[in-house]
Amino acid sequence: MDVNAAVAAAAAIAGLCTGVIAMLAFRWSERDQARPTRTSLHTDAVLPPGVDTVLSVLRSSAVVLDESDSVVKASSAAYALGLVRGGKLAVEPMLHMARDTRRDGEIRQVELDLPRRGTGRGEALAVSARVAPLGSRLVLLLVEDLTEARRIEAVRRDFVANVSHELKTPTGALSLLSEAVMDASDDPEAVTRFAGRMQIEATRLTNLVQELIDLSRVQNDNPLEDAEPVRVDELVAEAIDRSRHSASTKQITMAAGGTADLHVWGNRGQLAAALGNLVENAVNYSPARTRVGISARRVAAPGGDLIEIAVTDQGIGISEKERERVFERFYRVDPARSRATGGTGLGLAIVKHVAASHGGEVTVWSSEGQGSTFTLRLPEAGAVRDRSSTGPDRVDEDDDRPYDTDPNAEIPAPEVLP
Repeated sequence: MDVNAAVAAAAAIAGLCTGVIAMLAFRWSERDQARPTRTSLHTDAVLPPGVDTVLSVLRSSAVVLDESDSVVKASSAAYALGLVRGGKLAVEPMLHMARDTRRDGEIRQVELDLPRRGTGRGEALAVSARVAPLGSRLVLLLVEDLTEARRIEAVRRDFVANVSHELKTPTGALSLLSEAVMDASDDPEAVTRFAGRMQIEATRLTNLVQELIDLSRVQNDNPLEDAEPVRVDELVAEAIDRSRHSASTKQITMAAGGTADLHVWGNRGQLAAALGNLVENAVNYSPARTRVGISARRVAAPGGDLIEIAVTDQGIGISEKERERVFERFYRVDPARSRATGGTGLGLAIVKHVAASHGGEVTVWSSEGQGSTFTLRLPEAGAVRDRSSTGPDRVDEDDDRPYDTDPNAEIPAPEVLP
């Protein structure tokens, strides 16, 4: 009897313990499910309805902070800009703005220069930050990247300043020369001399205005809208004819050679202007009794064959430091020579824009005192040729040395044009 009672008591105790354990496990499970996870802190559960959807379509970088300054929601752009690190807002001025807005509910905006992540060159990232309250507990931070807009504005200011300076020089000279002509009205020889100078300055002014128009056109137009196959031989002949008189005056021989019957795809007028500028520069910067060579060939490229047109001179050459700037607007390697030849400093900038708009590029090889080679690479017109074929017109893709970089090298099958 006592044994049965003891067994019954033990069973009752065991059942009671099992029930207690089950109840505790159930309570623990409910508590664990109710506990917010790291993911739930960044979802709609803590944001007002619809806010998450709106933030996902904004172009600005968005960050939502709670009352403890923890990041509740942040867009991928905010992480890319380095605004959020380790779940916290990493920019101290923005954090202070958020706290002030949380305290008084006022909307604040400020422009800041932030260090760019991943670069050791000290480049600044220009941003505009706007902070506003979001409900009673949250603060919304919107950050707009202004770096590109500021760069474009700086380019515009520099361009306007350069244009103003370049226009002022010939117009001022014309004004002074006209006064000199009036004062020397009784001296026919002086009038003739001053009139000649006026013609030079008027020509320089005309060229500058025309090149400004050309530069504006190649920047704004889409040349591929009216694209057509253009024979390279015709472009070369037109460029040579354009500089024939100045080359003859300096006794410079122009030689054309390379592969015949090549075609490029693009706007004929713009391509002719670009190649004409390269040949004209080669003649202007070459000493008397030298040679300018224009050669064309086909080169293999991963995306389709390219036509490479190289213009080689035996001129003054370009230093390594200046080589990086020769395609800038109004930049001149030798300002004194540019004044003597009437150069505007826009020719190579036009070439660069034409090449880029046609899906190509322009590069330069140069050595001081030995000459320069400007190479214009453009997509070939027509079907892409079999890249597995080999021939005299192809080059090794690993060879990045420009064609005929040696000014004294022979140009294959040249046609000498005096």
